[in-house]
Amino acid sequence: MIRFGSFIPQGWLGELKGCAHGREFEAIRNVALQCERLGFDSIWMYDHFITLPATTAACFESWTTLSALAAITRNLGLGQLVTCNSYRYPSVLAKMGATLDVISNGRLELGIGAGWYKLEYDAYGIPYPKDSVRIAQLREAVQIIKKMWTEDESSFHGRYYTIDNAINSPKPIQKPHPPILIGGEGKRLTLRVVAELADRCNFGGPITPQRYKELREVLDEHCRAVGRKIDKIQKTLIVDYTVIAKNRAALNEKIRKFKPNGVSKAQFVEGNLVGTPVEIISRIEEFIDVGVTYIMMRFPDMMKNEPLELFADKVMPAFR
Repeated sequence: MIRFGSFIPQGWLGELKGCAHGREFEAIRNVALQCERLGFDSIWMYDHFITLPATTAACFESWTTLSALAAITRNLGLGQLVTCNSYRYPSVLAKMGATLDVISNGRLELGIGAGWYKLEYDAYGIPYPKDSVRIAQLREAVQIIKKMWTEDESSFHGRYYTIDNAINSPKPIQKPHPPILIGGEGKRLTLRVVAELADRCNFGGPITPQRYKELREVLDEHCRAVGRKIDKIQKTLIVDYTVIAKNRAALNEKIRKFKPNGVSKAQFVEGNLVGTPVEIISRIEEFIDVGVTYIMMRFPDMMKNEPLELFADKVMPAFR
């Protein structure tokens, strides 16, 4: 069975534009509760502090927002695509993750990556080392998080991070620990870390089934090199734009509205989930054929009821 997650509005891509100050969380909560009512498996947030492109508009922090939503939902997985490792010391992140897993009764789905949004690093005064260093830091961080989630007292002495007899109590509800998704497509370094340490990989945004297959094959090579079977890693997909409509006229209007500048209609359709329910079902089947079992989608019009309801009513039953 394939699983479906939906992003919820947080403002990073302008979803909260028009919300009155102080009412933004109401909009976020409403979408989250609708996702739960409709039977989505999880909700997701980006880990960003400012909008893209950078503006003074509201952008909600992911971990605190998900903690609030944990208290008012019952079944939804709660995840980040993806937590930027540089923004929080890994021992602190391990503590945050364990706390959220307990608050939510075992619903944390940790997504983590090396980070990339340099403008955000610079704005918040966070050092931005070169790619190879950030990926090496990510590798150490995941090791620390796993240790702190499973050991009574944890010690780790790496090149970038050190902990000594760190106590993390309460431990997560999920055993042996919440699933760890590592996002990124770097063939030489990032996918090596995925092969070594991840429970889930994550590719996408925008992507085709053929490109996904190519990345999966590279990951398979790394898995063989570290002595691990690729089947131990769940294959997940992030979709930048899920644009769904009942008919062609409505779909064309949505494409006109949501297609980014500089991207052709053909490219937009090819790299995302765009179409009527029947067309989207067909596209999802293509991704299933290359190994995908979990899809995290961003509906650009998620603030309205129609797209989430249409997807839940007409697409999800084909895979349940």
